[in-house]
Amino acid sequence: MVPFSRVALLQFEVRPGDPEANLEQVRSLFGRLAPPSGTLVLLPELWSCGFAGGRMAHHAAATPDLLRALRQLAGRRGTWFAGSLPEPSACGLPRNTLFLTGPDGVAGSYSKQHLFAFWKEDRLFSPGDRPRPMVTPGGLLGGLVCYDLRFPELARDQAFAGCGLLVVSAQWPMARLDHWQTLLTSRAIENQVFVAGCNSCGRTASTEFAGHSMVVAPDGRPLLELGSGPGAEQCELDSGLLTTLRARFCSVGERPWLRYDRDKVISQERLPAVLAAIRRQGSRIAFTNGCFDILHAGHVSYLEQARRTGDCLVVGLNSDRSVRQLKGEGRPVNGEQERARVLAALGCVDFVVIFDQETPIDLIRALLPDVLVKGADWPEERIVGAAEVRAAGGRVERIAFEHEVSTSAVIEAIRNQGVS
Repeated sequence: MVPFSRVALLQFEVRPGDPEANLEQVRSLFGRLAPPSGTLVLLPELWSCGFAGGRMAHHAAATPDLLRALRQLAGRRGTWFAGSLPEPSACGLPRNTLFLTGPDGVAGSYSKQHLFAFWKEDRLFSPGDRPRPMVTPGGLLGGLVCYDLRFPELARDQAFAGCGLLVVSAQWPMARLDHWQTLLTSRAIENQVFVAGCNSCGRTASTEFAGHSMVVAPDGRPLLELGSGPGAEQCELDSGLLTTLRARFCSVGERPWLRYDRDKVISQERLPAVLAAIRRQGSRIAFTNGCFDILHAGHVSYLEQARRTGDCLVVGLNSDRSVRQLKGEGRPVNGEQERARVLAALGCVDFVVIFDQETPIDLIRALLPDVLVKGADWPEERIVGAAEVRAAGGRVERIAFEHEVSTSAVIEAIRNQGVS
């Protein structure tokens, strides 16, 4: 389902740190284009301020006023706007968030998931953590912000959820214009959706932005493409085209489970070579460990948070013998292979490796993960392997449990139920 039948692109040179001038550009282009009611109007990434360096928190504080200004513009013609702005975040650094704004205000948002470290974005922003489609009166709308376009799973998940239109807000450089055009087209073809990308143009410092904002049909045909300078254009989206294409075959709807999670359980001998290949592409390895005797909600939320600290999560699992050393006779309740198999079924876990010692120090020394993760109840000086990881250039992350659940308490409750 296509939530909007018409899309407009407002392409302009974003002036760094000058929201008043940038808002005036939006008003001017919008006024000249005069899109009809129901049109979705796209704006570039960080259209109010650009990448304004150390003043990003200042610009984030001004975002509510800018959203109110967009609401007023939307109300005049019954249109909608989608473009990214800095948003205050509880994580400390702001988020780079694409807001969907209509006549009644903000209707949805999508925060940039992948920060472009080459441009030091990870020093300016916190990444988003919930890449879900936005709900509109006409259906679901998918969103991406610039670098996210290179990660096909983000578009795939939103298309699978039911999006017929994916919008991209970007500041994409002229040096990689061919990538911009190719990736927009690829996301449209592989997901059989309309894709509309709005880019900035002009030059900021040493970077020239590509412009060439585009609308691409589900079959890969360009419906609209601007040039390298400022401009505003609009086009219709024929929802019948999407229906016709998907009636022949619907590749986005095919999602078979093609892997065996048990293959994530790996030996200590094989693991270093496997991780070395992953590291050669710049991936960060996170490591945590535990007994995980009876897996519960506290474990799952902890492991999800651990996975977010890196690109690959290795879980060191105490063997049956080492669990007995730590917990005493009668533990573990579940054997090491069963515990490993359950952990491996979690999507946030990439590898499970069983170790036989009371602590994983030998394993940590062998792997030297980029991030060593432990519960926040552990003081850093007592975390096994912390000194070794830091000495190798890694870091230690202490994560608070979201659910106060104790495996021992769960076992005791089960035993008490059995007695009664």
